[in-house]
Amino acid sequence: MAGRGADEHPHGADRLCEAGDRVYSRAVRRGRLARRDAAPVPCLLELALLHPDPDDMDWLVPTSPQEVMTRLLRGMYDEVRASQRRVGSAVEAFEWYAGLGRQVPASPSVAEGPAIRVLDGLARIQAAMDEATHACRAEVLTVQPGGIRREAELSEGLHRAMALRGRGVRMRDLYTHVARHGHGLLSYLELMGDAVEARTLDEVVERLILFDRTVAFIPANPERTMALELRHPALVEYLGTVFERLWRLAIPLTAPLPETGIEGISHREQSIAALLAEGHQDAVIAERLGISVRTCRAHIARLSETLGAASRTQLGVRIAQAGLDGFRGPAVTRPGRGSRTSR
Repeated sequence: MAGRGADEHPHGADRLCEAGDRVYSRAVRRGRLARRDAAPVPCLLELALLHPDPDDMDWLVPTSPQEVMTRLLRGMYDEVRASQRRVGSAVEAFEWYAGLGRQVPASPSVAEGPAIRVLDGLARIQAAMDEATHACRAEVLTVQPGGIRREAELSEGLHRAMALRGRGVRMRDLYTHVARHGHGLLSYLELMGDAVEARTLDEVVERLILFDRTVAFIPANPERTMALELRHPALVEYLGTVFERLWRLAIPLTAPLPETGIEGISHREQSIAALLAEGHQDAVIAERLGISVRTCRAHIARLSETLGAASRTQLGVRIAQAGLDGFRGPAVTRPGRGSRTSR
């Protein structure tokens, strides 16, 4: 029966079939459901959305929607973290190979230039970016970490963005949730109109700019005074895949952040609580979420007050008791419905 159900209902709990949506909703409203009424939708039992009533095996009771949401969020969070770890490993590998490349003479068989080029200095980086912008014809994907973007940063790349918009190039940008509070970003997006679509996550990977899935730019040092220009098709395709996975999990800038489900605790404080539970120091948490250390500590103080913790050790215990230590996931759409976009 399980095999037949999987063939007829090839989906997960995040996107139920129409029959599954209808039967599960009825079970939630009524509190239980006759087993015979669930026979046409074996997917609900296979996905553990329905389970036998221990008091009467002829009846099934629904798993609470809150528990289902928790499962989905955990899975999404694990996927984001895995993607971030893979990108971090890839960046380290890029730097290692770039170092080897400087020691070996260029092969005469490479007609289109090196697959990895180190750009040393802001002037060389800007020149390479201008060149890629001029050649771009279809799409630009960017990841912008660091929280609220300063107006100077936005102004620096405005001429390239306007040139791309003029040619009908589609742009998609990923930011941290903190960037939502920056007036400069909102003004920039208003100026660009439909040419730019933006989404946000709790955390994003290091800065990435990808033109037409052919050339990508990533930082080569923490100060961002050096960059790697990547033209190897496999590397560029890999980075594009990472972007698309993060994009799917991100929340459109026009959509509100999900509620935590715990009174008095904001979405940002939930993210901080999860990082605290992982053992990170205040400065590391602040950097990963794109906020100042002072702001981070203010949120930690509010967390302690809300959870009734008198010390950091007690706060860790209370975070675990409240279920805030397991994930920091994005919003979940209602089963069977599409996610909102900013377009």
